Amino acid sequence: MSLNTQVTYGQSTLADGIRSRQINNGNGLSVHVLEAGDPGKPGVLLLHGFPELAYSWRHILLPLAEAGYHVMAPDQRGYGRTTGWDADYDGDLASFRMLNLVQDACGLLEATGHKRAAVIGHDFGSPVAAWCALTRPDIFRSAVLMSSPFGGPPSLTKTDTDSHAPTPDIQQDLAALDPPRKHYQWYYATREANQSMWGCTQGVHDFLRAYYHCKSADWEQNQPYPLASWSAAEIARLPRYYVMDFGAGMAETVAPEMPSPDEIALCQWLPDESLRVYSEEYGRLGFQGGLQWYRCATGSDFGLDLQAFSGRTIDVPTCYVAGRNDWGTYQKPGSLERMQSESCSDFRGVSLVEGAGHWVQQEQHQEVSRILIDFLSDLNPRSLPK
Repeated sequence: MSLNTQVTYGQSTLADGIRSRQINNGNGLSVHVLEAGDPGKPGVLLLHGFPELAYSWRHILLPLAEAGYHVMAPDQRGYGRTTGWDADYDGDLASFRMLNLVQDACGLLEATGHKRAAVIGHDFGSPVAAWCALTRPDIFRSAVLMSSPFGGPPSLTKTDTDSHAPTPDIQQDLAALDPPRKHYQWYYATREANQSMWGCTQGVHDFLRAYYHCKSADWEQNQPYPLASWSAAEIARLPRYYVMDFGAGMAETVAPEMPSPDEIALCQWLPDESLRVYSEEYGRLGFQGGLQWYRCATGSDFGLDLQAFSGRTIDVPTCYVAGRNDWGTYQKPGSLERMQSESCSDFRGVSLVEGAGHWVQQEQHQEVSRILIDFLSDLNPRSLPK
C-alpha cells in the first residue's frame, strides 16, 4: 500500500493523510482509490456520481477517518484513473449494468480485507449504494443515499411509475410539448452526447464550471419543490439541465449559466484549481465511461435482472442526505416518499442541508461530515461494519 500523503492531481494537492493506490477488484478493473484511516478499522465505501470522481469526496475522507473508520473512495467503472473498462460506445455495455457495479464494490472490499462496510453514494452513486445494501446486506451493513432517493426495485410488470429510469412514453410526451423537450438521461444515452460535451465550443473546463454552477446552491433559480406526477407537463417544470430543450446538447444548455469571473473567484467550494482536476481527467478520457451507466439505466434490456428483486426492501439502517437547493431530491416524483415508507424497512431520516445544491458533500462538507459521523455512530453494534 502506498503511504504517500501528498496525492496530487496536476497542481492540486490533497490533504496530508489521504493516500492513493490502484487495487485489482477481481472484476476486471484496476481501481484507483483515495483512502484515509487505519485499514484495520471499520470500512466506509464512498461512491461518486456523474460527472465526478473519487476526488469529489476529498473533504469527507479525513473527518470520517478521524472518527475511527477506514474510508475508501474509488474512481468507479468508467471514471478517472480506474482502468479495465471498455470506453467504446459499441463495446461491452453489459459490464456497466447495475449488478456489475455492485460486484465492483464487493470486489474492492474483499481486496482491501473488509468483510463488511458502510456504503455511502452520491448522485448515480446513490442507486449503486442502494443496490449494494439491498442485494448484499451481509456485506453492506448500512447505507447513506445522497441527492438521489431510492424508490425501490422495478416491478415485475414495468410501468411508467417505476422509479429506476424514465420510459419511452415520457420521451414521446416531452417531445410533443411546445416547445419540445427531452429528458437528460435519454440524451446522455445517445451516441452524440460524449463528443458534444468533450468537444464543446467552450471547452471541457468551462463546460464543467457552468454545469457544476447551475446545479449548485450558487444558482439562485434552484428552488426545488415536489412534483405531482411522472408526466411530461409536470417534469417539464424541472430546470433545463434535467429536462432539456429538444434540439440542444448539455454543453449548450448550461453555457448561458456560466458564472462571471467574480463569481468564480468567490466560489470557495470549487475553486478553479479543484475544477481543473475534473476538467483534466475528463479532457483526457471524455465522458463515455460515465455515460454508459445512463445507457444501461434507460435501456430496456439492462434492467430486467433488477426485476427479480421486485418487492424487496433495503433492510439495513439507511438515511438520505441532500442539499436543500437540490432538484435531484424531486426529479423522480414519489421516490422520496417511497424511500421513507416502502423501499427501506429501517429508514433513519432525511437531512436537507442548507446552503447546498446537488454537490452537497463539496458545497457544505463540514455539515455533511457531521451528519455522516452521527449516523454511523448511532448504529446499534450489530449493524456496525467490522
